[in-house]
Amino acid sequence: MKTIDDLQVAGQRVFVRADLNVPLDGETITDDGRIRAAVPTINKLLDRGARVIVASHLGRPKGAPDPQYSLAPVARRLGELLGKEVAFAADTVDESARATVAALGDGQVALLENLRFNAGETSKDDAERGAFADRLAALADLYVGDGFGAVHRKHASVYDLPARLPHAAGDLIAAELTVLKKLTEDVKRPYAVVLGGAKVSDKLGVIDHLLEKADRILIGGGMAYTFIKAQGHEVGRSLLQEDQVPAVQDYLRRAKERGVEFVLPVDVVGAPEFPDLKTKAPANPELVAADAIPAELQGLDVGPETRKLYASKLADAATVFWNGPMGVFEHPDFAEGTRAVAQALVDTPAFTVVGGGDSAAAVRILGFDENAFGHISTGGGASLEYLEGKTLPGLAALED
Repeated sequence: MKTIDDLQVAGQRVFVRADLNVPLDGETITDDGRIRAAVPTINKLLDRGARVIVASHLGRPKGAPDPQYSLAPVARRLGELLGKEVAFAADTVDESARATVAALGDGQVALLENLRFNAGETSKDDAERGAFADRLAALADLYVGDGFGAVHRKHASVYDLPARLPHAAGDLIAAELTVLKKLTEDVKRPYAVVLGGAKVSDKLGVIDHLLEKADRILIGGGMAYTFIKAQGHEVGRSLLQEDQVPAVQDYLRRAKERGVEFVLPVDVVGAPEFPDLKTKAPANPELVAADAIPAELQGLDVGPETRKLYASKLADAATVFWNGPMGVFEHPDFAEGTRAVAQALVDTPAFTVVGGGDSAAAVRILGFDENAFGHISTGGGASLEYLEGKTLPGLAALED
C-alpha cells in the first residue's frame, strides 16, 4: 500500500477522503476529534504544494441535501485548525464544486459539501455508485484515502474512486493500521479487551474473533445485561437482546474451554427511568447487585465494586483494547464506570488503544488527556471489523 510520501503532489489536485463525521448540536461541533485527526495529512499535502480537495460524509442524510447535515460548520473549524481559509463548495460535484476546485492555487484547500447529499455515494447499485465516482474523479488528479472511520463502507468515495485515480493511504490510515496490527499480530500479553456499548449484537463478530486472541474480556454497557441474563439472572427493565442469549451462553462456554477469562459486572447503578441527557437533571440512581436487579430498575452503569474489579484486571495487562462505554456516560449520575475504565487505561503501563466512536468521545468529554493513551482510533466500526478479520473495502481499494 502506497503512502502520500510516494506521491508527487506539487501542483496536483489531491482528493482527500477524510472522516469529518463529527457530532453537531445545531451548528455547534460538540467533539472535533475527527477534524483534528485529519489535519496532519492535509497539512503535509499543503506544505508540499498540493491543491487539496477534502471530502467527507456527516450523519445519515437520505441521498439529498439536508441543512442539518451540512459540512459548513466543519469547514469553519477545519480552517481554524489549519490556520488558513478553507473554501467551501455548496455541492459535491456540480457547479459550486467545479468552480471552487478550479479556483484553488498551490497550497490551498477546499471542502466539498456532504458526500451523502448525493444518492450515488451510498448506493448498492454498482453503476450508480460508479457514475458518482466518475464525477468525483473529474475534480482531481490524485486520491488519498484518510477516512479510517469509513473504510468498512463500500461507498463511492471510499471504494470506487481510488480505482479511477492514482492513489495512496494518508498518514492517519497508515497510523491506524500500524496500531491494529499490534492488536492482531505478535500481541504482547496479557491481552485484555474491554467491550461496552448498547447492543451485544454489534459486538458478536469481534467477540467470536477475540476468543482466539484475548486473555480476558471485560463486558460493560447495555450489552452486559444480555450476559447477565445468559447467566440465569433477571435484569429488570435493563436493555436486553433476548434473542442473543443463546449465542452469549455459547461464548461463555467456549471462553471457559479456551481459558479466556470473561469478566462481567458484579454490581450496577440504575434508575426507574432513562435519564434526561439534555437537562442532566438528577436521576435518583440506585446501586444493586448485578444478580439482583429489581423488576422496576434499568441498569445504566457499572457499580463501584465492578469498577475496582475492572481496574485490577487491567493493571497487569500488556495490551488493552477498549471499545464502548460502560454506561450512559453523557449523564453525570452514570458516567463513573466509563471514567473508571478510562482512568485504568491511563494508569496501566500497557499499550492502550481506545477504539473510536463513543469511547473516544467519552475520553474527551470526561476531560482525559488524549496523549495519556497509546492510541485513540478514529473508526469505531472500522476498528471492530478489522479485529473481526474482515476485508475492509476502503483498505482493499488502496492496495496496489
